[in-house]
Amino acid sequence: MGSVEQSTLPPDFVWGFATAAYQIEGAVNEDGRAPSIWDTFCKIPGKIAGGGSGEVACDSYHRTHEDIALLKECGASAYRFSLSWSRIIPLGGRNDPINKKGLEFYVKFVDDLHAAGITPMITLFHWDLPDALDKRYGGLLNKEEFVADFANYARVVFEAFGSKVKQWITFNEPWCSSVLGYNNGSFAPGHTSDRTKSPVGDSSTEPWIVGHSLLVAHGAAVKIYRDEYKERDGGEIGITLNGTPLPTTAPVIADNIIKGDWAEPWDPENPADVEACDRKIEFAISWFADPIYHGKYPDSMIKQLGDRLPTWTTEDIALVHGSNDFYGMNHYCANYIRAKTGEPELDDVAGNLELLLEDKNGQSIGPITQSPWLRPCALGFRKLLKWLSERYRYPKIYVTENGTSVLGENDMPLEELLNDEFRVQYFKDYIGAMADAYTYDGVNVRAYMAWSLMDNFEWAEGYETRFGVTFVDYENDQKRMPKKSAKAISQIFERLIEKA
Repeated sequence: MGSVEQSTLPPDFVWGFATAAYQIEGAVNEDGRAPSIWDTFCKIPGKIAGGGSGEVACDSYHRTHEDIALLKECGASAYRFSLSWSRIIPLGGRNDPINKKGLEFYVKFVDDLHAAGITPMITLFHWDLPDALDKRYGGLLNKEEFVADFANYARVVFEAFGSKVKQWITFNEPWCSSVLGYNNGSFAPGHTSDRTKSPVGDSSTEPWIVGHSLLVAHGAAVKIYRDEYKERDGGEIGITLNGTPLPTTAPVIADNIIKGDWAEPWDPENPADVEACDRKIEFAISWFADPIYHGKYPDSMIKQLGDRLPTWTTEDIALVHGSNDFYGMNHYCANYIRAKTGEPELDDVAGNLELLLEDKNGQSIGPITQSPWLRPCALGFRKLLKWLSERYRYPKIYVTENGTSVLGENDMPLEELLNDEFRVQYFKDYIGAMADAYTYDGVNVRAYMAWSLMDNFEWAEGYETRFGVTFVDYENDQKRMPKKSAKAISQIFERLIEKA
């Protein structure tokens, strides 16, 4: 294994920060925007920690100039952000009117980014489906309608931006939309078989239907881009995937977002635990990546789920197979994996295994953070980069999210909060591990977007958890103050990126 000091990244490596529309924009009722499923979900008592919502968030809709100034101050060369579908087509559908003001807002923002020397990377869908489509036909559960409406939305956006945008991401973490939205009900629209949480939902079937819809919609949007825009605009398009179901050691974890993880066996001497590690990644990541790169679902999923896993039509798999110009990767931490011995539960989404934070000897996978699911383990990042590269024939990888919360950060005195040494060390370790993967493992990683540019609305965790390199003072007009980590990232990349 190489040391961080010896590792490098290529001269054309691109780095920056990532955010998502509902988490930062606010202005949910302004200039023609209509509700998304998250606006509706946040109104249900008890769904969001502290009763928060994205109604104001970081007020970025009114502060794009401040956000761009932050990016410049941090030295970023790129910015990954998402569009609000219901700001562009308020009712969402292919026969519904386009909101000119919403589209113009984003086009101007992209122009302003270019003027500042910052490359835009746009995500079309970061979980915030127009609420009208959920009410009209069940949203993601209706493959035919959803695919047609998403394809129309994608075409509207591609047409509006043209060659101003060279990197497109169709969906962010379809695992979260599928499992957290339709299995445990902790994310919008909140479907689950647990009738104490939701009056609707079937946790044993709906996640797989939704995942299939998202894959086909991804393939449809990619075909439109390649057929109608790629030659003219010179861009590329892919999907961003995460990993992992949630750890099972503590009930408090069950309603929190889970990001892409590496897997280590709980007992390295137990072949069942070792084998379960691959199965866990297959259920979390290969669920979406295998159809794109191999034209089929993983055998482990087919074996466990049987006919609950949708079958591929010839037309649909033709859209999906080969539909990535790059592999978008979100990654945060690692878990220990222990195989279960009995038959899998009907609502199991993990692959009949437990995800744990400590191994057989009580050794923690990493230090505690504010997020119960997140224990840093930088070596796991390198290992996952290598695992994905080997399975998918060394694709070009863009790391589209990576970051950490800090234990107790929200309750710290401001001076202590701004001196976020824990986050600085996390970035040093993880970016260094990425450089090791590039230098020693042949991983073709070409971009990195830190999560996040600023503290924001962290979905079910509300405003109690902070991931930003910039402090946002929600109590005082969303004032922004860069933390120590905001400047540290540029120094890390300055050291690692080879000089041309």
